[in-house]
Amino acid sequence: MDGKKRRILFIVNPKSGKGLIKNHLLEIIDVFVKDRMDVEVYVTQRKMDACRVTRRRAQNYDIIVCSGGDGTLDEVVTGMMELPRQQRAPVGYIPAGSTNDFAGSLGLPANMKNAAICITLKQPFRCDVGGFNENYFVYIAAFGAFTDVSYQTKQEVKNVLGHLAYVLEGAKRLFNLKSYRVKIHIGEELIEDDFIFGMVTNSQSVGGFKNITGKNVLLDDGVFEVTLIRRPKNALEIQEILGAILRQEMDNKLIYARKARQVYFESEEEIPWTLDGEFGGIHRTVEVKNYMQAVAIMANREMQEEITEE
Repeated sequence: MDGKKRRILFIVNPKSGKGLIKNHLLEIIDVFVKDRMDVEVYVTQRKMDACRVTRRRAQNYDIIVCSGGDGTLDEVVTGMMELPRQQRAPVGYIPAGSTNDFAGSLGLPANMKNAAICITLKQPFRCDVGGFNENYFVYIAAFGAFTDVSYQTKQEVKNVLGHLAYVLEGAKRLFNLKSYRVKIHIGEELIEDDFIFGMVTNSQSVGGFKNITGKNVLLDDGVFEVTLIRRPKNALEIQEILGAILRQEMDNKLIYARKARQVYFESEEEIPWTLDGEFGGIHRTVEVKNYMQAVAIMANREMQEEITEE
């Protein structure tokens, strides 16, 4: 056994999900200590705190572990991407949010102690990261219908209702859909249409729905899945769109489905975007590009939920 202890910075967002991390913090730290890890805990104080701490301190630790929702992971990965590649430490993730889409794609256990054990197995998975103009995202950049639901739904409501909160909030908008005229460059292809929704993803689950962008999604292949939904002209077309989504038939006359390393969006008006469930700003032009295998995340993807507590 290597006598040198590995140094871990454990970044904790105590407000994510139902705040359950508070009930599991000691047992998680115990897992790390038993694996000869020297643990320092940092509790986030404000938005983007995890990003700032990661950027400033990552090179002083062997692993940066974070606990929170996908937005917390986004902040840590963003901080890591702002460092030179050789200074990026591996990232450990203990899911504690409301939906944890990306954690499911990574195959991370939902049980927090098991997720901590997964980190000790020392099996980093090099994952693609998305560039969004001057910003970054881990698994989704989206605009249009329902994309503001996650950051406009109050945290207290998320904590009580979980994923149902997003569905209830989104249902309010169903008959008041706004569309945007957008030109989208995907390789040599130019698509121009009125869209109610668009997303660029690197995930097997979006909004709690698995395989919505296909069943052969790889997180380290250097390409994104691009999904664009045209403005429906009547109630029948709304039903067709919903039916296609439920049947996972995401390439038809109303929905474009593509794969791309780089996508360029140009719109006639400013469009609000969301990045990993958080507000990503208002933009007329957006360039999205794939940074292939840019960050290592500790994820034994074969393990899933096989670990059982002693």
